[in-house]
Amino acid sequence: MNVSEAVASRRTVRAFLDKPVDQAVLRRVLEKAQNSPSGGNTQPWNATVITGAPLAKLLADVAAILPEGPARHRPEYNIYPPELDGAYAERRKGVGEAMYAALEIPRDNKMGRLAWFARNFQAFGAPVLMLIHTPRYMGRPQWSDIGMWLQTVCLLLREEGLDSCPQEAWAIYQEQIRAVVDIPDDHIFFCGLGVGWRDPAAPVNNFPVPRAPLDEAIRWEGF
Repeated sequence: MNVSEAVASRRTVRAFLDKPVDQAVLRRVLEKAQNSPSGGNTQPWNATVITGAPLAKLLADVAAILPEGPARHRPEYNIYPPELDGAYAERRKGVGEAMYAALEIPRDNKMGRLAWFARNFQAFGAPVLMLIHTPRYMGRPQWSDIGMWLQTVCLLLREEGLDSCPQEAWAIYQEQIRAVVDIPDDHIFFCGLGVGWRDPAAPVNNFPVPRAPLDEAIRWEGF
């Protein structure tokens, strides 16, 4: 698989097969991803990779408090800007509605949508969950470095035939994550990354996710 094929075939996968992932494959991916660029070679990404008993405990702990709703949410940052509007807000809403349409969960089925939302915190059935964090003093440039590293990881996973689901949603339960995983107090939790084998038959893995036209995002000068 070349880079273009990995980019084209990568998507956020929300249904995984019940199939384990070999640690040696993950180590190979993460060793290659260490070549990701970062300002001043700071390499600000840190992660703990869990499966088996630690993953089961985290999922169980979150499931136990999930019915309490937002009262138990403790995000350390805004997952989306409060002022998100225009095309950015429309794209977010659009992909959500497309997903629920693929799942055949209409807008008036509130319980169905809540039940699906809860699947976030089962990592959508992924057998491996990466938990990403960084020192609190890191700024926006370093967070962008972490994003480049995550994209590199996602593409290298595709090269191995694996898929992933980046999940900033996990940030609302960072307290529960810290109770299971040793994240230093002076680090901020960023996101989860579910890793596993895509279920090719699942409708939620097959609905179209449109991208903005190039000229909507890019300007050309001097060409």
